Amino acid sequence: TDMIKGKQGRFRQNLLGKRVDYSGRSVIVTGPELKLHQCGLPKKMALELFKPFIYARLDAKGLSMTLKQAKKWVEKERKEVWDILDEVIREHPVLLNRAPTLHRLGIQAFEPVLIEGKAIQLHPLVCAAFNADFDGDQMAVHVPLSLEAQLEARVLMMSTNNILSPANGKPIIVPSQDMVLGLYYLSMERQEKTPEFAEDSDGNQVEKLQMFSDMAEVHQALETKQVSLHTKILARVPQADEDGNIAMKRFETTAGRMLIGECLPKNHKVPFDIVNRLLTKKDIADVIDEVYRHTGQKDTVLFADAIMSLGFRHAFKAGISFGKDDMIIPEEKEGMVETTKALVADYEQQYQDGLITQQEKYNKVIDAWSQCGDRVADTMMEKIKARPIGDDGVQAEINSIYMMAHSGARGSPAQMKQLAGMRGLM
Repeated sequence: TDMIKGKQGRFRQNLLGKRVDYSGRSVIVTGPELKLHQCGLPKKMALELFKPFIYARLDAKGLSMTLKQAKKWVEKERKEVWDILDEVIREHPVLLNRAPTLHRLGIQAFEPVLIEGKAIQLHPLVCAAFNADFDGDQMAVHVPLSLEAQLEARVLMMSTNNILSPANGKPIIVPSQDMVLGLYYLSMERQEKTPEFAEDSDGNQVEKLQMFSDMAEVHQALETKQVSLHTKILARVPQADEDGNIAMKRFETTAGRMLIGECLPKNHKVPFDIVNRLLTKKDIADVIDEVYRHTGQKDTVLFADAIMSLGFRHAFKAGISFGKDDMIIPEEKEGMVETTKALVADYEQQYQDGLITQQEKYNKVIDAWSQCGDRVADTMMEKIKARPIGDDGVQAEINSIYMMAHSGARGSPAQMKQLAGMRGLM
């Protein structure tokens, strides 16, 4: 048996090996409707894991006379058993672990929620900590038995207590992919008609915008399609002062940004200004950091959960997609490539004439091509990024691929360069 065991330490022998009681493993799937402190545990799995607790509870309630009868009831899965399982599980955290456990956040505690099916549901925001994705990853479940173990799981290991990464002290509970795309889409501005200007009391030219007195009016206008998520508006947003009193303050903003602002905790240290801009993944991480520094853990968890749901919902409602024509190949590319080819031929000639050594020729050729690649990439980016305003004052839709790359949701300028610019040096 020593051959199988490996190292004899607590983690390697008893926790990470698969040979412990009260444990199970299953494939993970995403659980976007879970709260941060929850995980979805398959009913069948929970029944097996909490068996002794169920026997004890059946006995305590006087429902089963003998252990044998209790076992029979559990095997038959009578409806009393499910009710008792609910009671047993309530307030009893379980540990989820994904191998390889590379830092302490590879094991975290969650409150189980009973679900149908056979896969464990994992909250999308904790995936970064576990380095988990849903392409078939499996995770192990462990049940802490003693009261001390349950207490430690709840106080020290609960996912809500592990917002910060031990590596750098920055929040690790940060939206990614779809959520980032949805929030980026929400926080975009778009000109929808030729702007009209008027003079204010000081004689300055200011843009005439639709005005809204509060969030309820904005919701109504969105419902009736008077404004879109991206229309510039003037709106009053409730802001807390240092004594915690709420006062209305005017902002030039968009309806989408106000939806994000609704999720912010009411605190004078986190004003609406921090979300009143175009939000990329990095910006969202900064906002979460600010919220954590100024309002503490509880508010941060609620905020993170709220913007996760908001991001998912609007990524879905926006219906963002792309086709091959979104990869715009710049017309200038041909010319740039031809120029570089001529340059390379010139270097070859210089080498033949004995003016430069082979190493020099090599360096110059590499240099010429890498500069050419960069120029093509820059030209392509300018083309893809451009949002020209038509004669009717309506701004063009943003390019979907640029949106995905710029928001930090997926893809990078380097990949766009290889598809629409030139493959470059490999």
